[in-house]
Amino acid sequence: MTTLPPDTSVSELSRTVLGACAAIANFTSTPGQIHRTFLSPPMRDVHAFLTGWADELGLVTRIDAAGNLRSRLESALPGAPTFYLGSHLDTVPNAGAYDGVLGVVMAYALVGGVQQAPLPFSLEIVGFSEEEGVRFGVPFIGSRALLGTAQELLDLTDREGQTVRGAVQAFGLDPTDLPGAEIQGRSLGYLELHIEQGPVLEAAGQGLGVVSAIVGQSRLSLDFVGRASHAGTTPMTLRRDALAAAAHLLVEAEAHARRTPGLVATVGSLKVAPGAANVIPGSVTCSLDLRHVEDEVRQAAQAHLLAYAAEVASQRQVAFGAEPLLSESATPMDPGLRTLLHQAAAELGLPHAELVSGAGHDAMILARRMPAAMLFLRSPGGLSHHPDEAVLEGDADAVLRLGLRFVELLARREATRDA
Repeated sequence: MTTLPPDTSVSELSRTVLGACAAIANFTSTPGQIHRTFLSPPMRDVHAFLTGWADELGLVTRIDAAGNLRSRLESALPGAPTFYLGSHLDTVPNAGAYDGVLGVVMAYALVGGVQQAPLPFSLEIVGFSEEEGVRFGVPFIGSRALLGTAQELLDLTDREGQTVRGAVQAFGLDPTDLPGAEIQGRSLGYLELHIEQGPVLEAAGQGLGVVSAIVGQSRLSLDFVGRASHAGTTPMTLRRDALAAAAHLLVEAEAHARRTPGLVATVGSLKVAPGAANVIPGSVTCSLDLRHVEDEVRQAAQAHLLAYAAEVASQRQVAFGAEPLLSESATPMDPGLRTLLHQAAAELGLPHAELVSGAGHDAMILARRMPAAMLFLRSPGGLSHHPDEAVLEGDADAVLRLGLRFVELLARREATRDA
């Protein structure tokens, strides 16, 4: 089975991939930084860049009503199922060049590499319009559209008061067309290539890893309301210090995670009012992010920390409240697709250990509708969501070779099933 166009090497493809990531990094809302949110103006430039590549490959491209860029290579077989490849095109503020984008660019390189071979399935690349949750506070707008659930998010507002509906319209799209973004026909599965965003692969001296599962996540907003008063005239015994109460929760969140294997707990945002050096804090709003590969452990940690915060607040005469913002179940990756990834790696002599993803990805959304799998590349220094995010060319070579062999194995499996 021929899996590369004539006169094209994997090394050339990997250099093309890394060059494309560097080019896309220039499409940004903030000069000097990489910053693209849901349907912001630079997303048009990203679409134009990738559509040009898709046109060269002979793919049919459209932008759906959620702003997802979708390019298809149709199978010659009537009624063939579709296998999806992709990741997201939006970024966090002051991002690196590879989170999300690398998976989309690699998908175009892979499709370019296999299009000489007849496949018993169609291939569709999806560059998701939104995964990070930066603009509207809720992630996965893009992938939710493929499941037909993005309509539920249309009334969310950003910091400027614009709704998701308004953002879609401002981009020249029609939100009433969202049903057309939902997946149609038979779905064979989804593969997402992504940087690890952590240090596990580098510590193991490996360039790639097969993801076994994506952790479940809980995100909450916690409010502590005490009483602001003069810092110099209020005795310590009469204070209702909201920040002091919140501080207990911060320390306990870290301590509880340290004593619970696999649990991570983060308080990444803290808003203190009135915020003056000579005023006792009257109110504090903070975030709480909990993640674990077992939902029962994560839920137990959440229950413990909320009860702990409530008890501390009560002792300090501070009111306490919690608002759930996100709850995503842990998502195992499909055993069949994982087996093919391991087989492809073994045939190529590549190390292929499994690891858990501590970050959320579009694959966890697509897994609700179809078999889903992820393949990680090493993140040098364990860095991600950072301007120094990097990818090694040798790792890109390895993942492209593995991806091409994976598609070949998938085609063989499907041809055998149809025989």
